[in-house]
Amino acid sequence: MQFHTPDGLTEIEVTHLFVAGWTGRDHAKVAHHIAELAAIGVAPPSRTPLFYRTSAPLLRQADSVEVLGPGTSGEVEPLLVQGAGGLWLGLASDHTDRALEAHSVAHSKQVCPKPAARQLWPLADVAGHLDQLVLSCDIQEDGTWLRYQHGTLAAIRPLPELLEACPLPEGGAMLCGTLAAIGGVREARAYRMALTDPVLGREITLAYHVRPLAVVS
Repeated sequence: MQFHTPDGLTEIEVTHLFVAGWTGRDHAKVAHHIAELAAIGVAPPSRTPLFYRTSAPLLRQADSVEVLGPGTSGEVEPLLVQGAGGLWLGLASDHTDRALEAHSVAHSKQVCPKPAARQLWPLADVAGHLDQLVLSCDIQEDGTWLRYQHGTLAAIRPLPELLEACPLPEGGAMLCGTLAAIGGVREARAYRMALTDPVLGREITLAYHVRPLAVVS
């Protein structure tokens, strides 16, 4: 994969991909969410946070992705990448099959592509103000763009803490968790996302469309 960095174009071969789940910093809210999901048949995690191992080729830089059926949705997440001599911060979407979640969260993570932005920042550049970074996601519904997620990284467990729990090997990448969906989790056919650094005045952006494939039986 090729990424634009402050030092120019960098190529990193991603060979290991992890999706961190249940990473909310407010433990009471995480417990409440687990209970909500349990009520609709989603099995609770064995521990929190939990690190799901997924196929590395799922992480891709694309303007559109194909998924099976209509029951999927994306989530804006910080992306950590270890490679090219450093540790980097980027942006990705944990696109997930929501219908499959009731059967297995791990399986639901594995069946959808994970769109990634084409930009990376050295993690060291933002290490002193990580909690001030802003995540945002808009979705398109009936031709109108609506705010779907918004908040700072202060809502997510500190990224160094996640790295300590799940160290990344060379070529490793990790999606680090997300924010609550405004109006509830739901399907959308178009997403635009951003990771904004208000301290250094810059932004990483990601936009993609979803193409559902027919479920044939």
